[in-house]
Amino acid sequence: MINQTTTARIRAAFSNPGWVSLTWFGMTAGISLLAVPAQFGATAATRAVSLDVASTIFTALNKAELVALVLLLIVVRVSGNARKWWAACLVLAFIVLLQTAWLLPELVDRSRQILAGTEPPPSIAHAAYSTLELVKLGLLLLLGLAAISRPDTKRP
Repeated sequence: MINQTTTARIRAAFSNPGWVSLTWFGMTAGISLLAVPAQFGATAATRAVSLDVASTIFTALNKAELVALVLLLIVVRVSGNARKWWAACLVLAFIVLLQTAWLLPELVDRSRQILAGTEPPPSIAHAAYSTLELVKLGLLLLLGLAAISRPDTKRP
């Protein structure tokens, strides 16, 4: 049987946005900074294969990030500290929605053009996506570390 103190500690841990932020950070960093760059560096993989796999990976990552964003917003709301974390959540939501609605579809379309044998015109989409990805990672790391270093969860 779990006593009330243990239950309270578990509830406080799950209502701290740090665990969501750091899990999201690890997932995104592992894919964006390690897996996909390594894939493009593989000598056996052609550019077409790498582009096709990267499109699939980033589309799946985007869906997982949308779930992580919703989960983060829920945890921040129930934490009792919504005002404290609200600005960071708004910036994260803006970045994820911008990547979802504009950048990812454009990059997937560019990949398809290359796979079809056409070289698309120059675009800032890749640079914009990469820059926003780094900003998102930095924000997730800061939010996660700040949240776990001060687990001052308030219950409404």
